[in-house]
Amino acid sequence: MGRWEPGARQRLADAALGLFLERGYEATTVADIAARAGLTERTFFRQYSDKREVLFGDPIEYNAVFTDAVAAAPADASPLDAITAALRAAGKWFEGRHPYARRRAAVIDANPALQEREQVKRLHLTEAVAAALAGRGVSAATAALAAELATVSFHQAFARWVALGEESDLGELAVAVLAELRALAA
Repeated sequence: MGRWEPGARQRLADAALGLFLERGYEATTVADIAARAGLTERTFFRQYSDKREVLFGDPIEYNAVFTDAVAAAPADASPLDAITAALRAAGKWFEGRHPYARRRAAVIDANPALQEREQVKRLHLTEAVAAALAGRGVSAATAALAAELATVSFHQAFARWVALGEESDLGELAVAVLAELRALAA
């Protein structure tokens, strides 16, 4: 493929993931990724700030999946009902991404620096969901707690989902984890 063909961002992400699995994260360079994708290093750096970021996609788009669902929940929805809607929306967003998600999780699980970056991503998601709930008039303390429940539920469900040999409904799995948390509190 020529370097000017469309889809550079996805080509780089696919190339990086393949190389990380083959060689390991530390042994893979930006030059390796660009070469595998048939692009230049300059193109890589137009798309991503560093090789770590290639695994984390667009955080604004990702967070919006959750926050848009919270905002779109019926006006009389409780905070837990709003985060339930967000969990289902996130599950739909991940439809068809199971093979990629499993491979990505394997790379992250093998590298502490990437695990740290994943935690930062999760923290930003929690903050975004809390802000969306606060935008619905939920008190700051309740919004923060509900947002934590949402991200814990999703994180636990995601770990279970990627461990499965085949794709299932991630959203419903996340809702089931939230129900487990609610049962623990009862």
